[in-house]
Amino acid sequence: MIRIEKLTRIYPNGAQSLQVSGAGELAVFRELELEVHEGEQLAVMGESGAGKSTLLYLIAGLDRPTSGAVWFRGRDIASMSEAEVAGFRNREIGYVWQQHHLLAEFTCAENVMLPRLVRGEARTKALREAKERLDEVGLADRAEHRAGELSGGEQQRVAIARALVGDPSLLLADEPTGNLDERTGEKIFALLGDLRRSRNLTSILVTHNVRFAGSCGRVLKLEGGALRPLAVPGTNGALVL
Repeated sequence: MIRIEKLTRIYPNGAQSLQVSGAGELAVFRELELEVHEGEQLAVMGESGAGKSTLLYLIAGLDRPTSGAVWFRGRDIASMSEAEVAGFRNREIGYVWQQHHLLAEFTCAENVMLPRLVRGEARTKALREAKERLDEVGLADRAEHRAGELSGGEQQRVAIARALVGDPSLLLADEPTGNLDERTGEKIFALLGDLRRSRNLTSILVTHNVRFAGSCGRVLKLEGGALRPLAVPGTNGALVL
């Protein structure tokens, strides 16, 4: 599904990164290589500032590379126009952030239906889809509650429902449990795994939690601007690479 070739992202001096590559610039990574196959669940680990979020932004078309290419099913995302990449993101990508980014005064259903409305669908159809996704994450009874009235774990479930409402083929999650207590985080991570399997989603998850990473099919560590296999204990006790 995804092929990354010689991906380089350099920011002007002052951007957040750990690698100073020359006068007046900071390099997050240079000539990064990665392949992700259909249906795969990949975990990406690494120190803060290593470039994990930047990698997800580039895959989603939220940022543009300095050089190199991000291919999605044979098409280079960086070659798309702004309108094309917005449409690509709306239809192909489900994104879950560490912060849920919900509109507190909107109901849960209204928050979830927004990607469908952006697509130009009728409100009735968008609302129906939103309620189905809320049911999928166990919040059917909270559809008409305002997002600001929910607990942190419930808000993140709404954010997951919003990420899925457009029926994406790729799910990107950037520390989706980072703001939650351990028990709630476990439930959210288990939910993401269940949804990936039931929907046959390809997923890339950024996490600092070794145990969560071990439940994925493959684990990579982003370090020094390169991705390397990382062995972590899996759910059955065997090492996951």
